[in-house]
This record gives sequence, structure tokens and C-alpha cells, in this order.
Amino acid sequence: MQLIDIGVNLTHPSLASDARGLLERAQAAGVCQLVLTGTNLEDSEKALLAAEQLDESGLQLFSTAGVHPHEASNWNSDSQRQLRDLLGEARVRAVGECGLDFNRDFSPRPLQEKALEEQLALAAELGKPMFLHERDADERLLAIVREFRDRLPAVVAHCFTGEKRALYGYLDLDLHIGITGWICDERRGTHLHALVRDIPQGRLMLESDAPYLLPRSLRPKPKHGRNEPAFLTEVLREVALHRGESQEELARHTTACARAFFGLPAIG
Repeated sequence: MQLIDIGVNLTHPSLASDARGLLERAQAAGVCQLVLTGTNLEDSEKALLAAEQLDESGLQLFSTAGVHPHEASNWNSDSQRQLRDLLGEARVRAVGECGLDFNRDFSPRPLQEKALEEQLALAAELGKPMFLHERDADERLLAIVREFRDRLPAVVAHCFTGEKRALYGYLDLDLHIGITGWICDERRGTHLHALVRDIPQGRLMLESDAPYLLPRSLRPKPKHGRNEPAFLTEVLREVALHRGESQEELARHTTACARAFFGLPAIG
């Protein structure tokens, strides 16, 4: 089986210190391509550099570039210029992580919306897919994305943890859905068990969101307590179980979906 991890925070200090070992373990687990997440301009530059420096034979790395809603207060006229330059790099395959977070409100909501709208406009101009973050803001996010949707090649709701209303709203707007180890959390992720059945093939992708969201169903658990791409197989197992698919079939269509979404080359 080949797997693609569409969301890895490899620039996080807990992962960066053991990046090569992490990639070796990922490859041994069947993860053949990774998309490294950029969450602000500096981090997006680091993600691109990591993708360039750590690309290994048989294991390919790409990245995203964008400004997360937590960082929206720092968005200014120069940010768009810097982001445009990053998006011109061949390995940078999507705009993001960007979006809305009305749960923590680390940046004022009007500034979150402004940063999102300008990044959507840039993605539409450059023909890049969007890698979106959303917490407690699905209705507002949908309203904003809807204005740009016809001009965007593809959009994914990354790390989807929402309820049925949000999922159906995203699917109605022809968005892709990224599922993480949240589905493995018996305390707060069980509502996803039924919902993942409703995501059509060709719209579903898998991601670790490492080092966050270590699958709670993973046995044995690593002593360090952090997530990594090698554990994407546990997300695969849990999603396959609740979709009534074999792991091989789920791996096949989610990998094909991710490859098409990010424009990644085939392997093998």
C-alpha cells in the first residue's frame, strides 16, 4: 500500500530534531509522499526548505504556504507579496494553512476574514488549491469560500472534526475532506465514525497533523507521546473500519485523491 500524508508539521521542534529518522519510519510504514504544512510566512519558508533538503529517493516531500488564522493579526500588504513569491516555488502545492478559528480567537475575527479573503484571491489568481483550517466557524467560512469557489481548482477542509451540518456544507461546495487521528479519540471523535461513510471516494484524504493528534487507539503508544507520519496507518485502519472498506481499498482511493489534489507525481 502507498499512503500520502497531506498534513505534517515537520518544522515543529519536536519533529525537526529527528526529521530523517521520522521519514525513514514513515517510508517503512508505506507513506511515500508528504505535504509539509506552512502556518505563517517564516514557517512556510522553513517547510519549503525542509522539503528540498530532506527529499529522499522513494519518499517525496512537498509543502504548503500560508498564514493561519491564529497569525492573521500579522497579515499586511507585504505578506501577500511574500506569499506570492513562495507560491511560485515548484514544491509549494497549496495555499494554507489558512482559514477561520472562532474557537480560540487568537486574532480578531475581522482580521481573520481579511487574511483569508486575500489568500483565497491569491489562490484563485495563481490556480492553486486551498488548505483550510476551521474551528467553530463553518457557516462563515462557507460564506467566504463560496464567493471564490468557481475560480479555485480545489479546496480541502483540513483536519475535519466538525458535525454533520459542516460536513454536508463542505461537500455541497465541492470541498475535499481531510481526516486525522481525531477519529481515533474515544472521548471526542466518535461522531466521525458515522460521518466518514458519507464522504465520497475522490473527496477523502488522510493526514497525521503530526506532531499533534496522536491516535489514541494506537497500540503500543510511543513513550514520547507525539504523533508522526508512520502512525497514519492507524488513521487508515480506523477510517476503513467505519467506512466498511478494506484498508487496501481506502489506501488506494485516498492516495489517488491526494495525488490529484496536490498534483503529485506517481511513484512506482
